[in-house]
Amino acid sequence: MSTTGFFMYYAYGSNLLKERLQLNNPSAVFHCIGKIKDYRLNFGLWGDTTDCTWHGGVATIEETDGEEVWGVVWRLDNENLSTLDKQEQVHEGMYRPSQVMVETDEGPILCRTYKMNNFRPCLPSPQYKKVVCLGAQQNSLPQNYIQKLLAQKTNDYSGTSVLDQITSMEK
Repeated sequence: MSTTGFFMYYAYGSNLLKERLQLNNPSAVFHCIGKIKDYRLNFGLWGDTTDCTWHGGVATIEETDGEEVWGVVWRLDNENLSTLDKQEQVHEGMYRPSQVMVETDEGPILCRTYKMNNFRPCLPSPQYKKVVCLGAQQNSLPQNYIQKLLAQKTNDYSGTSVLDQITSMEK
């Protein structure tokens, strides 16, 4: 946590979408886009979990030489550190906070991010994929990266999800 009253957070999954991140972290302000090198994006579940609020796999990053993950650097007030940790289920052991150096047009930025513990691959739901893709488009991530996200297969889940909360906010 920073002594400046805010911290920098690197989002690469559903928190790419401003409306999703601000559900629980209203202080989040877009700072810039960037990438982390030698990581790849993957989707899965934590440990023995068979389901989650997204009804499928959720995003995590895995260290992988030669790969890169694009995302958004958000500036959040320190008071939202606990709400972000809660959203990422740190207290339950699902994700752990991590520091990553994000390459941006303004130079490298050290950011807080989250990596899944006890990762088990699982396809994302169409709703989760949609939120990730909308966030990537909303923040103008590189087109070839957006195409890669759009090509991600899903588990074809067709029920309700967190996406319904996000879309009800927009009305």
